[in-house]
This record gives sequence, structure tokens and C-alpha cells, in this order.
Amino acid sequence: MKTKTRTSKVAELPVELLERMAEILKLLAHAHRLKIVEILERGGEMPVFEIMNALDLPQAVTSQHLNAMKRVGLLDAQRRGREVWYSIADPRALTILDCIRRKKG
Repeated sequence: MKTKTRTSKVAELPVELLERMAEILKLLAHAHRLKIVEILERGGEMPVFEIMNALDLPQAVTSQHLNAMKRVGLLDAQRRGREVWYSIADPRALTILDCIRRKKG
């Protein structure tokens, strides 16, 4: 009996893109980081102290999460005086959050 292989017309993704997406997925595989995406989705640009209060985490922990997300390009940071304001730089983070919303339950 012959086994049929499934042919697909979906284009193959380059390994470099898959590596980048794997890095982003690993980073977002953390509840607090996903919550940061959700907070910024609702609030737009926000200063660290507002994100920290929304997460109910210490400032140092919040900053570690924000910096890790900034390092891979998920977030953008702008210094305004003594405050650093964060916003979503990569809309794919929102796409991942949307996928989670559709699969909840």
C-alpha cells in the first residue's frame, strides 16, 4: 500500500525567520511578559511605573521583563525625563496574544 504524501502550496519559511520567531516565542512563553503585551495593547504607550502597578510586581522584576522584550525588538522604549515609556514595536506580539484568546477555554 502506497502512502500518500501531503503536498502543500504554502511557501516554506526561511530558517532565519523561523529562528527569530522561535526566539520571540521563547521570550513570550512567560505569563508576565504576555500580560505586558496585553497591558500595552490596552493602554498604548505607558511608563514603567504604570506597567509595574498593573502587573503588581517589583520594579526590578518588571524592568527585567521589559528589557528582555526590548532586546528582541518586541517593545520600543523612549526616555522622557526620568521616566522610560514602553510601547509595542512588533505587532506579531499582538497576533500571538490573539491566538491565545481564540484558544482559551
